[in-house]
Amino acid sequence: MILIRSIIYFIFMVVSTILIATLGTLIGWALTNHRIHILDHAWSRVNLWALDAICGLNYRLEGIEHIPEEGCIVFSKHQSAWETIALVSLLPGPKSWVIKRELLYVPFMGWVMIYFKPIAINRKSGRRAVDQIIEQGTQRLKSGRNVFVFPEGTRVAPGTKKRYGIGGALLAEKSGYPVLPVAHNAGVFWRRRDIRKYPGTIDVRIGPVINTQGLTASEINQAAEDWIETTVEHLPQTRD
Repeated sequence: MILIRSIIYFIFMVVSTILIATLGTLIGWALTNHRIHILDHAWSRVNLWALDAICGLNYRLEGIEHIPEEGCIVFSKHQSAWETIALVSLLPGPKSWVIKRELLYVPFMGWVMIYFKPIAINRKSGRRAVDQIIEQGTQRLKSGRNVFVFPEGTRVAPGTKKRYGIGGALLAEKSGYPVLPVAHNAGVFWRRRDIRKYPGTIDVRIGPVINTQGLTASEINQAAEDWIETTVEHLPQTRD
């Protein structure tokens, strides 16, 4: 039943993405930078509802009191596709994501994504990608957007971690904007490279803001990594 429910949800997600992305492609040019986010928030909320209704997969959010009113750089653990859906609406305000450039070429999703002003990098370009994150990220922050970064760069299985990339931390150092760390255990219920979504409750923890003033990029990365990885270790790592 888990596989069947997961396939039904996958079909729902594809259909909802096509419908909302098509609508956004058609009317996105006429919407302001802030109003366009009605669409991605709707897509996120609809898919979170469907995950609960179809797969029995819900979430529990703690730490919303830490979300600053001013712009920030969000550092999130990356274990599955769940957080790319959920964090769109769980954290308020307009957002720009640091993404792989290839995602802009994905039919429907890539077509509308340009309206959300992502920072689309070529991960193989090394220092040029870092410079792009700093330049465009600072512009997005000054325009009132939060910048979302997965510092590990790719999805990692529960119980493992990868080296935190320097791009997001350099953006924080150069811009002076604070970092908001986010930890979760989504990979326990929705594994990478696996269509199955197991029922349960994903724990999401938002940590205290890291004030980056006077810190080096390495110190910012270390502070974010320490909080995220320590918090993830204390979240349930098995399903009931």
